[in-house]
Amino acid sequence: MKTYFKTTAPACLPLLLLAALPLIAPSLRPLATMAMAISFCALGLLLLLRAGQVSFGHALYFACGAYAAAFGARHVSADALAAIAMAVLSSAALGAILGLILSRYRDIFYAMLNLAFSMVGFTLMLKLYGLTGGSDGLPVRIQSLAGVPLEVGAFGWALFYTALIMLAVALLVVTRYLNSPPGQALAALKTNETRLEYLGISGRQVLYLGHVFSAALAGLGGAIAAMGTGHVTPEMAYWSRSAEFVFIAVLGGIGNVLGALLGAVSFEAVRSAASAYAANSWQLIMGVVLVAIVLFAPTGLFGLGLRLFGRKEARQ
Repeated sequence: MKTYFKTTAPACLPLLLLAALPLIAPSLRPLATMAMAISFCALGLLLLLRAGQVSFGHALYFACGAYAAAFGARHVSADALAAIAMAVLSSAALGAILGLILSRYRDIFYAMLNLAFSMVGFTLMLKLYGLTGGSDGLPVRIQSLAGVPLEVGAFGWALFYTALIMLAVALLVVTRYLNSPPGQALAALKTNETRLEYLGISGRQVLYLGHVFSAALAGLGGAIAAMGTGHVTPEMAYWSRSAEFVFIAVLGGIGNVLGALLGAVSFEAVRSAASAYAANSWQLIMGVVLVAIVLFAPTGLFGLGLRLFGRKEARQ
């Protein structure tokens, strides 16, 4: 029982703290909702980083999910769950199409091709004004959840806890996936792809599945972000957004799925504070934070927390 508590408590504690945060400080609910939205993207990137691959184009899937939610609200159903389903399916489909090409490449070629596709998507979103609203973007008018109409304030709370439940499920699913044969093959792709091929396992297929899964998670995050802000723009697909997602994954640590959540919450908190008190230099502050993490906590915030917790237990 004691062992079960020790392994389960660290996983539940961040989610419980996040659930309680808006109750303690209601003004932080929008920030926490956005943090969870980008947690999905960081979680998707964690899958690829486990395979030794970095994507500088995941903002494309994030934006695809956001626009799918906006289109769904306009033309299909103004319900949050329907919008989320459309976002996940759209981003997964886009990831499946682009993955046919991307899964052929590795390392810098994989990263740069992702970036190239993302910039093509950004340009199309910017130029197709009649469809995407161009630089003005599109409003996202969704005020119901599971068929229940909600006021603006109530919808914000419902969206927050819906996102929290989905994030908890996503963390569990990704953990199970990484511990499954396909997930272990994904990790083996980083160390010795040739050995995988000798065992009869296609490295390209392993990366392809991971890429599609990762794109679907990013699309889910895009839908949450779109409904949380009530607006989508092409800037969501810009390359700097993709770089932020990579930053968040590294900040939290790729050794555990909770690193995605810790990185996202920390990033949004620091960005919000820095934007308020140092609006012209918040990016410099984030750069200094990243350098400090790389130098002094290469395993990210999650690894740093484990080290500190381990030292405390050792003293006791």
